[in-house]
Amino acid sequence: MAETKGETSNNGKKKKIAVLIFAGIVAVGAVILYFYLDYKSTHISTDDAYVDGRIYPVAPRISGTVKAVYVDHNQVVKKGDLLLEIDPADNDARLNEAASSTDVERAKLAESEARKKAASAQLELKGANMRQAEIDMKRAETLLEKGAISRDRYDRTKTQHDVAAADFKAAREQVRQAESGIISQASLVREKRAKQLTEELNMGYTKIYAPADGLVTKKNVESGNRVQAGQPLMAIVALDDIWITANYKETQLEKIRPGQKVKIEIDTFSGETFYGKVDSITAGTGAAFSLFPPENATGNYVKIVQRIPVKIILDKKAGASPVLRVGMSVVPTVIIE
Repeated sequence: MAETKGETSNNGKKKKIAVLIFAGIVAVGAVILYFYLDYKSTHISTDDAYVDGRIYPVAPRISGTVKAVYVDHNQVVKKGDLLLEIDPADNDARLNEAASSTDVERAKLAESEARKKAASAQLELKGANMRQAEIDMKRAETLLEKGAISRDRYDRTKTQHDVAAADFKAAREQVRQAESGIISQASLVREKRAKQLTEELNMGYTKIYAPADGLVTKKNVESGNRVQAGQPLMAIVALDDIWITANYKETQLEKIRPGQKVKIEIDTFSGETFYGKVDSITAGTGAAFSLFPPENATGNYVKIVQRIPVKIILDKKAGASPVLRVGMSVVPTVIIE
């Protein structure tokens, strides 16, 4: 009977210890949960983020055969460095042809202006003859009324007047035609000159220069290749101007504001921490700017938590780091203070 009581006492103690342990575990768990929830409310993170930056596509403005390529894969270049050159032979021939056509049309314009000048001089002469013929005609009319001249002489004077009037009219028409010819020829000169200027620009386009400081990537052109206008040949990535694009869920954005501090972990550099700050929040979700945005009014609407891109600027020290590359996976954590 004594052993039974002892066992009962031990069992009671064990139960009390178990209860105390359980209560302790619950208390510790509650404390951990509290601090975890507090941390989560002030540290907002996402694994849907990557290193972003300015990528400058390099493409020719004209078609032609590549004469020489002066850069290689992953080469560092400065803005204005010569990247490649397109053989200018074809463009040079077209430029010479355009310049020759411009000169021909300018010569024709000079001839038209000379004809107008001659026609204007002739018009002035015919105008003087016309004015004299009008004076003679009026005098003849007066003399005829007084009987001082014969009818035959009056008729000859009238005929001379009519001839002078016709000559004046013809000379005026020649001036008009000359002016019209000048206008038409001047238009041709402008057209040919515009073509010449286009060919001059195209000659300049035979040399392609780096649009910015950066690293050559996606190079897919070699000497001798035939390229078309607008064809991607390579790209320049500006590694001194990069940032983080973090696609946060719309439910996480309530407390995120521009200027807030961000702790950044990059998968490539395990154990190393970068820092930055929130720069801006995109005006719409990623889906809203997709090629085929959702049409919720069609009746096939399924609610999905959307993600909104947040731009995070790296501290200058981190942003200037040559080891960061566009596209690296990132886990940014916005710190809410």
